[in-house]
Amino acid sequence: MTEDDHEWQPPERETFSHDPIAHAEARAGMTVGQLADEYGEAGIGAADLHEAVDIYAEMLDDDVTNFVGLAGAMVPSGMRRIVADLIRDGHVDALVTTGANLTHDAIEAIGGKHHHGQVHAEGKTEREHDEQLRDEEVDRIYNVYLPQEHFALFEGHLRDEVFPAVEEEGTVSIQRLVAELGRANGEVNERADVEEGPGIAAAAYEHDVPVYCPAIQDSVLGLQAWMYGQTSEFSLDALADMNTITDQAFEADEAGALVVGGGVPKNFVLQTMLVAPDAYDYAVQLTMDQPSTGGLSGATLDEARSWGKLEKAARNASVYADATITLPLVVAAARERVAE
Repeated sequence: MTEDDHEWQPPERETFSHDPIAHAEARAGMTVGQLADEYGEAGIGAADLHEAVDIYAEMLDDDVTNFVGLAGAMVPSGMRRIVADLIRDGHVDALVTTGANLTHDAIEAIGGKHHHGQVHAEGKTEREHDEQLRDEEVDRIYNVYLPQEHFALFEGHLRDEVFPAVEEEGTVSIQRLVAELGRANGEVNERADVEEGPGIAAAAYEHDVPVYCPAIQDSVLGLQAWMYGQTSEFSLDALADMNTITDQAFEADEAGALVVGGGVPKNFVLQTMLVAPDAYDYAVQLTMDQPSTGGLSGATLDEARSWGKLEKAARNASVYADATITLPLVVAAARERVAE
């Protein structure tokens, strides 16, 4: 027996390829795109974010019809400008969001502000802190504060600037109402010389991008619409928007989904492809919801493939982290790559 007979030989492997983990570099002066490239050298969540950037950069091609689902407290947490800029730059063809995001978007447009706050004040329990905020008429969204008088400002805005514009039409689609909200937000923003920009709904109105809000009842916007309808002929048709979003899905040669958070916006974006001849070619999900609960919010994009919402060969990635961290990174890095 020779010495060579004792040399260890690796087993034959079908799935292994020699692609070793490298070690990401973080240096002064890097662009966000360069940082995202470094993430690709690493593993776990860093690798997922790198893949999301890669896929989203492909989605920004002019030939891809992009559907964006925006859930959660993305507007009060400071993500408003990112979404509005994507709309203005032609990277959103359909936006599905919550009544809450539209409410907070309008508040900023007409002069209200959200403020940095605390989860609990020093020396107080969380309950005691929230009881104090209740007495001071301040609403808390984790570590964001919103004085309640801004809701009164918003309600006046709806009754003076938005609802009268659609009242004579009787029953209208939710998309039609949101378009008028965007128009009014933009007009008041300019008229009052508000320092903050006119926002998401205004950008969508200006660029003729449809905004869908299928769970509008679950918000101050929905409550106010219902109250206004009690003393007028105004009402909302909850099913009317299915026509236009389905038409967009049918007409798309290639389609991409950017899903931020879960809930109704996520499902409304994905289910649209169930009645279209094709499915999504690209999908990126930014979420903290886990798939093990079996709920829609945590369902993986691969699971959506089994339903026919994604093409079998679709490129998709999910990043499990706070979307207020991942959305700016993914958008900035992808846009940097497209601009090169």
